[in-house]
Amino acid sequence: MTTVNDFVSVGDVVAGSATGVRGRLWRLRPAEVRDVAVSVSAEILRLEAIRVAAVDALALNPDEQVLCYRGVGRWLAANTMLQNAAGNKIAALGAALRAFPDITAQFEAGDLSLDHAAMIAAFCESPPKGMPDRALPSCMATLLAAGSGVEATTIKLRYAIAVLERIFESDDTPPGEDDDLNVLRISPTLNGRVAIKGDFDALTGEMLLSALSGLSMPKPAADGTPDQRSAAKRTADAFTELIRRYLDNAMTGIDGGQRPHVNVHITAKDLAEHRECATMRSNTASDDGEFYGSAFDDDEPDVEDLDVGYMPWMGPLSVSLTRMLACDCMLSTVLMDGNGAPLDATPHKRLVTPEQRTALIARDKGCAFPNCDAVPAWCDAHHIKPWSVGGLTVMDNLTLLCRNHHRLIHSTSGFRGIWEIKMGDDHKPWFIPPAAIDPKQRRRRSTTRQGPVHRD
Repeated sequence: MTTVNDFVSVGDVVAGSATGVRGRLWRLRPAEVRDVAVSVSAEILRLEAIRVAAVDALALNPDEQVLCYRGVGRWLAANTMLQNAAGNKIAALGAALRAFPDITAQFEAGDLSLDHAAMIAAFCESPPKGMPDRALPSCMATLLAAGSGVEATTIKLRYAIAVLERIFESDDTPPGEDDDLNVLRISPTLNGRVAIKGDFDALTGEMLLSALSGLSMPKPAADGTPDQRSAAKRTADAFTELIRRYLDNAMTGIDGGQRPHVNVHITAKDLAEHRECATMRSNTASDDGEFYGSAFDDDEPDVEDLDVGYMPWMGPLSVSLTRMLACDCMLSTVLMDGNGAPLDATPHKRLVTPEQRTALIARDKGCAFPNCDAVPAWCDAHHIKPWSVGGLTVMDNLTLLCRNHHRLIHSTSGFRGIWEIKMGDDHKPWFIPPAAIDPKQRRRRSTTRQGPVHRD
């Protein structure tokens, strides 16, 4: 175990009490503090799996104390600092995992977070109605691959689920798009304020986040002082301004006005394709029950030729709802090559045009830096080869970067040249880390919404 002065080690910090931990951390080198954070995170996953198993064991064999509560989840909440919802979620996951040993194995091995295990188990418990039973193992393997490991993100897993639902598309509305489930509670409080709590479908959420985005950006004071408001305060101020503008414009009741602006990305092929094509492709069977031309000829989902709608804020959207939106929208076209990279024909301008930015959003879907989940509204268009040294304003020389990563790439205070950006053969940006981060300096790309983490 690595040690430093005064015999403080990473193992001592991880296994020790949290009391006074900050003082012990200050005696470690930054690399060792990183080891502490990673080790503790792995330990949390291990303990989560043990807790789920213990709670499920109590559910199967409760004693008198547990039977006093309406379910083992409520017993857990009453005896810990968890809320009832969190306790019930743990109990529900434990019960669901009984039927899925493959999910259980990865969860207990620490390769799967509690939330991702719950999402995969929920899909396997209630698969799309058009999915044959023989497809479940392959679908489960696909979701486990998308949801496991340090590169996994919730958006990436949701995208994989959306693609599988696309393959076996049915008339059922996905829960994330069911506006019948929408609720909004607004209630005055005793101290004269108003409390708001709501739960909305993905499209409503996309409209709300899009409307609030520009209004909630930090605004420095006139003297250049940074905005001191918290993110929650900025969002509250933006919501107030949104209501004020709506009432000032008095747009209620006017027909023919422009709908709230929502960007949804979808390939023309999948937008035009009828739903029946997907179900026929997936469910064509012979008299003896064998499936021909299905998505599972090789026991793996055929997702290469499939796409789903994608919203910059809320992520995946089913093709059925995307087609509905396309019936009444302003359609922008971005010409793509065979790899899905936008083509460009305006090379001689320094500033990125609105059309180019639309194409960048369609390609990068947000900050392209590995493992960054910043949405397009928070991103700048970056010249990979600077304009000042002959870099052209073309798609193969542009990428979206959030302000933090844009600053990192341009920084001259020790970071310049550490990360390199190269445009790959697929006409998409790849990032080369310094040898200190990856001795092999393997190329990486964003994994929050697409693609593998690196390519040799």
